[in-house]
Amino acid sequence: MKKLLLLLVIIMTASQVINAKVSKAEKQALLDLYESTNGTSWLKQWNTDQPVSEWYGVTVEGNHVVEINLFRNNLSGIIPQSIGNLNHLRILNLAFNTLSGELPNTISQLQNLEILKIEMNRLKGNLPSEIGNLVNLLELTAFNNFFSGSIPDSIGDIENLRVLNLSSNNFVGHIPDSIGNLTRLESLGLFENALDGDIPRNLGQLVLLKELVLANNQLGGAIPAEFGQLASLKVFQIQNNKFNSYKNLELMDTREFLVFDYDKDDVKLDFKDVNFSKTRMADTKFEDDEEH
Repeated sequence: MKKLLLLLVIIMTASQVINAKVSKAEKQALLDLYESTNGTSWLKQWNTDQPVSEWYGVTVEGNHVVEINLFRNNLSGIIPQSIGNLNHLRILNLAFNTLSGELPNTISQLQNLEILKIEMNRLKGNLPSEIGNLVNLLELTAFNNFFSGSIPDSIGDIENLRVLNLSSNNFVGHIPDSIGNLTRLESLGLFENALDGDIPRNLGQLVLLKELVLANNQLGGAIPAEFGQLASLKVFQIQNNKFNSYKNLELMDTREFLVFDYDKDDVKLDFKDVNFSKTRMADTKFEDDEEH
C-alpha cells in the first residue's frame, strides 16, 4: 500500500511538472510576439492550445520562459513592447528573419539576458539608450540591420560582454570611449557604418580582444599607440577609413595575425616579422551564420 501511495505521489508530482504553467504576463508576451511577427507565416508555428513549454523555440524552466530561439523562422513585423515582461529570459535569438520597426526600449528591462541575437533583419532607429541595463549580457549581435544614430554610451556598462557586433548599419558619430570599459570583450565588429573621429585610445585596454573590425567607416586621426597592447588579436581590419597616420601599426605584434587588412597602397611600415604567407585578407561581408 505504501509503495502504491508513493507511486501515486511521484506520478502526481511529475504531472505537475509537465503541466507547469508560465504566468499570464509571460504567456501574453509570447502571444504578442506571435501575433506581431506574423506567426501564421512562420516556418515552424506555435500551437497555442499546447503548453508553452511545447512551443517551438521556447524553453521553460521553473515556470518561467528562459529562452526564445526563432532563428531563421520567417518572422516579419515588429518586436512588441511586451517583450520586456519576459524578465527571466536568458537567450533571445531572432536572427535571420525580416523583422522591421524599432527595437523596443523595454528590451532593456531583461536584466537576466545573456544572449541577444537580432542580426540580419530590417530593424531601424536607435539602440535604446538604456541598453547598458543588460548587465548580464555576454553577446550582442545586431549586424546587417538599419540601426542609426549614435552608439549609446551606456553600452560600456555591460562589463561581462564578450561579443559586440554592430556592423553593417547606419551608426554615426564617434566610437564611445566607454567601450574601453569592456575588458572581457573578445570580438568587436563596427564594420560598415558612418562612424567618424579618432579611435578611442582606451580600446587598447581590451587585451582579450581577438577580433577588431572597424573597416568601411570614416574614422580619422592616427592608429592609437595603445593598440600595441592588443596581444590576443588575430583579426584586425581597418581599411577604407580616413586615417592620417598608420605609424603606430609598427607597435603591434602582427606575427600571429590571421586576418590583417588596412589601406596599404601608399604606406610603408616595418612590421614585427609578420608572416604574410600565413596572414589572409578577409572578405568583410558577413556570411550566413549557422544556428547556435
